[in-house]
Amino acid sequence: MVFRRREKRGLWANLREAVWPRSGWSRAFQYVKHRVNRLPDRPHRIARGVWAGVFVSFTPLFGFHFVTAATVAWIMRGNILAAILATFFGNPITFPIIAVFSVKLGHKILGDRFDRGGPPEGLLQTFQAASHDLLHNFWAMFTPDRAEWGGLQRFFADVWLPYLVGGIIPGVIAATVCYYVSLPIITAYQNRRRSRLKARLEKIRSKIKREEKGKE
Repeated sequence: MVFRRREKRGLWANLREAVWPRSGWSRAFQYVKHRVNRLPDRPHRIARGVWAGVFVSFTPLFGFHFVTAATVAWIMRGNILAAILATFFGNPITFPIIAVFSVKLGHKILGDRFDRGGPPEGLLQTFQAASHDLLHNFWAMFTPDRAEWGGLQRFFADVWLPYLVGGIIPGVIAATVCYYVSLPIITAYQNRRRSRLKARLEKIRSKIKREEKGKE
């Protein structure tokens, strides 16, 4: 194939690229912003899509952000592709900040039940217990062992549910800010692009007229 890579990247190279793009996150952000601005849709629909993508970035639905953002955008009658691109708001740099803030806020809203007998140790133990249950339950499908759910229940109550509840308020705030910031930018970009296309069309028309006059 002509466009196939000469050398296939290994697993670690792909993981490294996902965490830190070769061109840097700043360049990646500029690329996403350029793609959003060039979407062929009305500015308010694109801005609604941006709202959906940013909001979903504050949820713990990892692995389903694209699908969830597209669904929210569809409900809001926003641009689905803009919503998918806007999930870039959640990236390896911002996710730790979003996660810590959302979990803490979620515990305050729900009533802090998390074992503070040593966060991050308590948090680490919660993840370890959930991972143990997942692995154990997988092998239990092929052995006489019974499934264990204690670690997963603790993870749901101490991490996932607080993350989900605590991410709603900051998610709405961040998404709304991004909506009102992106709307005038997208509108100005489309107007500028429309003006350029109109100017080019006028040049072509005037050139055609000059050629026609020269033939007469």
